[in-house]
Amino acid sequence: MKMFLLFLTLALGGTQAQATAFEFPAAFETRDIAVNGTTIHVRFGGKGPAVLLLHGYGETGDMWVPLAADLVRDHTVIVPDLRGLGLSAKPEGGFDKKNQAGDVAGVLDALAVQRVMLVTHDIGNMVGFAFAAIHRERVTRFVLIDAPVPGIGPWEDILKNPLLWHFRFGGPDMERLVAGRERIYLDRFWNEFSATPARFTEAARQHYAKLYARPGAMHSGFAQFAAFDQDAIDDRAYLQENGKLSIPVYAVGGEKSFGPMMATVMRFAATDVTEGIVPDSGHWIMEENPTATVQLVRAFLEKNR
Repeated sequence: MKMFLLFLTLALGGTQAQATAFEFPAAFETRDIAVNGTTIHVRFGGKGPAVLLLHGYGETGDMWVPLAADLVRDHTVIVPDLRGLGLSAKPEGGFDKKNQAGDVAGVLDALAVQRVMLVTHDIGNMVGFAFAAIHRERVTRFVLIDAPVPGIGPWEDILKNPLLWHFRFGGPDMERLVAGRERIYLDRFWNEFSATPARFTEAARQHYAKLYARPGAMHSGFAQFAAFDQDAIDDRAYLQENGKLSIPVYAVGGEKSFGPMMATVMRFAATDVTEGIVPDSGHWIMEENPTATVQLVRAFLEKNR
């Protein structure tokens, strides 16, 4: 439980702030892919072993620009916006992570990519886990960063944490409460889950707040959380039916956020788990310490290659 408290303790730290840019390198193309009853906005580029990057709540695929710019030198890099978020379409439903694993499979099929390495953050961890559990033959390595997975390990304890009240916040009345106030709502996450809130720059806040103010975006965000109960049922069923993941898993926590608890969680779901820590960072690893995050991820993807 002491390690779990690392997730709840968001202390202040200090390194150089990151100037955020949201333009992917020229090597990337964009495409809107119709799949699984919706349309997913995807950036992709490069050549070599394929890496799929999945973002979380409060951001979009744009969070991955520094990592994508590094990996595209020698990898095929695929960066979608999750269902309902960013520039992807805003369907009414389908936000359980099992269904979103179908979105991922459809995107990869459309790009003629059979096997990938996964790098995921926040809700991206949950979508990535469902994809890896269902399509085990398609995932060769898996990096999960700074968020739990529904139904896995100490999930019920995590749900009791009052800091995570937003897991149960949603519905039409809540959508009305935040309509026109998306920036106020999102600032709460960017501030409280940062080690140093100033590193989540004003430019980044304006960029993401504008995307989350698009029609249907806040509904989609609330729906991602509302699906957690079903996600927990599905995730437990994957493990009961097929056992733990056997691929190499890198469980990475922000030093001043989830920390080593990431590895503790993932050892309930995978047999080959390596622990990683992004130093001097809270939850928003690509905003707070992108240099260390890129180095950690690249080193793991290239290990024993």
